[in-house]
Amino acid sequence: MTERLTIGEFSRITHLSIRALRRYHEQGLLVPAEVDPATGYRYYAPAQVRPALTVKRFRELDLPLPDLRRFLEAEAAGAADRGAAQGIVAAHLRRLDDRLGRTQRAVQALRELLDPEAQRAVSLDVLPPQRVLAVSVDVPPGAGLEWYDAAMRDLDAAAGRRPVLPPGGRYEHSLFTEGHGRATVYLPAEPPPGPEASAVVREVLLPERTAAVATHSGPHDDLDLTYAAVGSFAARSGLRSGDLVEEVYLVGPRDTEQSDRWRTLVAWLVDSEGAGAPG
Repeated sequence: MTERLTIGEFSRITHLSIRALRRYHEQGLLVPAEVDPATGYRYYAPAQVRPALTVKRFRELDLPLPDLRRFLEAEAAGAADRGAAQGIVAAHLRRLDDRLGRTQRAVQALRELLDPEAQRAVSLDVLPPQRVLAVSVDVPPGAGLEWYDAAMRDLDAAAGRRPVLPPGGRYEHSLFTEGHGRATVYLPAEPPPGPEASAVVREVLLPERTAAVATHSGPHDDLDLTYAAVGSFAARSGLRSGDLVEEVYLVGPRDTEQSDRWRTLVAWLVDSEGAGAPG
């Protein structure tokens, strides 16, 4: 080689420690241009400076090692795999954006919790009777949200092209406290179900119900704060909680991908006999 840099020289140029360079070599992320077979000394080419700094940045951004290896392989292949390399980067940037959004929302929620003057508006209300199409599910422990997505697909097929009001759900408190429980997802629509309806879809008349109600604005990351507000309101007011909480998705992911525009009505159902007239 006419141009080669010792590992120490390369370390000074890149501000990567010698230990980090050795680790990158062992992980197959940055292989030295030459390794002396007699001494084991590593030598690098000036052209490896930018790849070294690229690897450093990706590791600082927590790109998983398998993804980083695929990116480097695609980059080494040149134009033929440039699209694959860009896809790996784009996917990770989306994950970083999601993480940043969650962090920002967690900070906002913490500020609200630390502010003794911050209070979410809650009122006692009566939800009118409503005829809906519904799917009930026994949600097992550790389940994701696939059950909800499946229920909504069945409800959409049952409603067909008929105009509907915002969807909602009625959930046992154990679904949140124990991680499993009964859930009923519903879609207000004029029954009967259409010919495409699944057998799991049924007609239900939701009764008149009294609830401590609040409208949650934005993503669902801090929905627990709204739950805390309605539950605390019920407790302070001496209201006996029912077995269910109800959510109505006034504006949600079905309507817009802009989560800051989402609006979710949270209704903490209470015993109507002890509730008195809503104010």
